[in-house]
Amino acid sequence: MKIAVLVSGGVDSSVALALLAKEHPAADLTAFYLKIWLEDELAFLGECPWEEDLWHARAVAERLSIPLEVLSLQTAYHERVVAHALSELAAGRTPSPDLHCNELVKFGAFMDLIGSGFDRVATGHYATVRQLANGPRLFAATDPVKDQTYFLARLSRDQLARAEFPVGHLHKHEVRALAQELGLETQSRKDSQGICFLGKIPYPEFVRHHLGDAPGDIVDIASGRVLGRHNGLWFHTIGQRRGLGLAGGPWFVVAKRIPQRMLVVAHADHFAEHHRADFEVEALHWIGLPPALDRTPEALEVKLRHGPHRIRCVLEAVRESPPVEASPSWRGLHKQGEASSEAHATDAAPTAPADILRVRLESPDPGIAAGQFAVFYRPGHPAECLGSGVIR
Repeated sequence: MKIAVLVSGGVDSSVALALLAKEHPAADLTAFYLKIWLEDELAFLGECPWEEDLWHARAVAERLSIPLEVLSLQTAYHERVVAHALSELAAGRTPSPDLHCNELVKFGAFMDLIGSGFDRVATGHYATVRQLANGPRLFAATDPVKDQTYFLARLSRDQLARAEFPVGHLHKHEVRALAQELGLETQSRKDSQGICFLGKIPYPEFVRHHLGDAPGDIVDIASGRVLGRHNGLWFHTIGQRRGLGLAGGPWFVVAKRIPQRMLVVAHADHFAEHHRADFEVEALHWIGLPPALDRTPEALEVKLRHGPHRIRCVLEAVRESPPVEASPSWRGLHKQGEASSEAHATDAAPTAPADILRVRLESPDPGIAAGQFAVFYRPGHPAECLGSGVIR
């Protein structure tokens, strides 16, 4: 069995490679480091550590006697991930680009590039896949804090059928211990933070470089009083507290008024009044069969952002109709993926019974923002990741 192993120069992918090297002959394994476009184009904005990352990835591969190849997927990142994220930001929404990175690049463009030369693609993600009789299913990792199924919730069944996550059954401290035991050069490296394609580039500077500034008023929702100015709605998201520069706080972002360029905030004393317990999702994607939406809807759980916290919820159909695109930005994204994902067209998950769903939460959440993903789970040990939708 030929396995392509994506390595980033971090400890998780390094241990994943080491575990596979224990189970398979070196001739069956090839490590790949994916070079992305921002590392060159916007290096002047901040430190881009790709050379350091590549050094660590190469050192681990050499220690394990595994060949390593460097592939440039800069164009794919730009067209499928970055352009979409910028379009969503310009529309006042809050994108989640790491989900697209996995769906359209690491398990999309990369799989297309290596073709049938490899049977599996392995990464250092914290998740588990079970190959069942009716197709693959995605389950949460053993470590609830490190679980990364949120970022994998857009993968197709065909992509999951070829995916392998060697560290998904381990806790983070066990991964660190294994790296130390094996003497891997990445054993003490800090975990990467932030968006996949930015490295250490400051996120506001990346946004400003592409979208510039578009100042507007910051307004108190209770009094209508102007409290200050912002540099652009795309620098802020719902539930945000830091970076507002307002006196007399703390203040939290509760809404954006796009036509007026107005950022609406609430004082901490009244913030809970603006938490939401229901919202709608579109652009639905189910890994297997969609959950039941009849008169006794299935009790599920949902993640609204990466992390260990899941909220109990139920789903209700809002509209049953032929699938529609969620927004012009989503329409463009799907069209971009048509040609390169043509080989995966027959493996798409079954169509959901509705193209728009209402999500009702057991407890309100302060940070529900349009454009973010809601990822749904069936409770269990481990929980099964069912799929996702985009918050309207």
